[in-house]
Amino acid sequence: MRKIAVLLLFVASAAHAQYTPAPENLAARRWFDSARFGMFIHWGAFSVLGDGEWVMNNRNIKVQDYQRLQQIFNPTAFDAHAWVSIAKAAGMQYITLITRHHDGFSDWDTKASDWKITNTPWGKDAVKMIADECHKQGIKLFVYYSLLDWTRSDYPYETGRTGKGTGRTAKSDYAHYLQFMKDQLTELLTNYGEIAGVWFDGYWDQTAPEGAADRTPRIDWKLDEIYALIHKLQPQALIGNNHHLSPFPGEDFQMFEQDLPGENKSGLDFQPISRLPLESCVTMNDSWGFNITDEHYKSPKELITLLVRAAGYGANLLLNIGPLPNGVIQPEFQERLQGMGDWLKTYGGTIYGTRGGFLRPQDWGAVTQKGNHVFVHLLHVSGDTLSLPFPYKVRSAKAFASGAPVTYSVKDGRLLLRTEALDLQALDAVVDVEIRAN
Repeated sequence: MRKIAVLLLFVASAAHAQYTPAPENLAARRWFDSARFGMFIHWGAFSVLGDGEWVMNNRNIKVQDYQRLQQIFNPTAFDAHAWVSIAKAAGMQYITLITRHHDGFSDWDTKASDWKITNTPWGKDAVKMIADECHKQGIKLFVYYSLLDWTRSDYPYETGRTGKGTGRTAKSDYAHYLQFMKDQLTELLTNYGEIAGVWFDGYWDQTAPEGAADRTPRIDWKLDEIYALIHKLQPQALIGNNHHLSPFPGEDFQMFEQDLPGENKSGLDFQPISRLPLESCVTMNDSWGFNITDEHYKSPKELITLLVRAAGYGANLLLNIGPLPNGVIQPEFQERLQGMGDWLKTYGGTIYGTRGGFLRPQDWGAVTQKGNHVFVHLLHVSGDTLSLPFPYKVRSAKAFASGAPVTYSVKDGRLLLRTEALDLQALDAVVDVEIRAN
């Protein structure tokens, strides 16, 4: 079996290796690598139970019982304009919307399944409403799509790590399931205008747990066919896959779950950092989908720190919300997002369009760069000075917000900044160091 699995992986990799990004795709990568801030939205039938998006798996709910949610999911307070407006006011450049999570429920009017939002009492196509509003407000839209499914029997659940307690007994049929996924992806990429990218999840269901020496998939996912379909339908659309492995050829950006690139505090991200555009997806509390008992909201300071440190790694921050089942975005989310938007009105120039600094993020903060400006973000600094290695010749240093001069000196390849002119109690005190061209 091991030899067969390795052969399958080799064949798939050889097919992927033939992928050459289209000019539109390369342009989209450049845009993505400058966007720096997006909104992740976890919302669907699972929201009704108020116990996160993994509730079906965690409670071993049988398919016939779980699908009763379709009769009671009725988001009468859903307002696509409000959702997109909140993201835009927060300074977010794109939205990644759950279209189909691991429970298989489709948030659009798919013709490939009856297990969908348009068969609820509400009866509307949420993906279309969000897509139309994103296009209207100038926000890019990515669609999240789960490769695994806890409800369908054609999905190869026998070899999967999750969804074991949902009552399926029929033999799986991956060829049939693959065609189902292709049909759904074709709908998403032909009926909803321009899609900025597809955010895949669930590949790990067919591999050993993160950190294991051998993570060869137990099935041939035929990602080459799936990726080729996407690149054919919308060449500019970026592909990312949350497999927690190094990116495969055919993928256009690399994501890290609940962590910043290379940090792996969550124990999920053992993969090395690639040269592709990077993204960190993080929850605002401890849950992705609505969890009625989760009140562990990150503070405004923690969220700004995440955004700044992500930018310091040259990565985007995809910050999650899990709206209520009725379609309302909780005030705890709204207040924090508004605060981030207010902060970005002043400091957005130190985040958007920057690249990761010459120095990886440190305990005291992070460095971002744009042109001949180095932005030193002092997130956790006490005392009157900060010393850091500095490989450039300095022309000037000033507080980014006020323009007040910051006293500095350079000696033995180190920059010493005096911090008296800075408000170190602020969410982030930023020093704009202008450097000489040579």
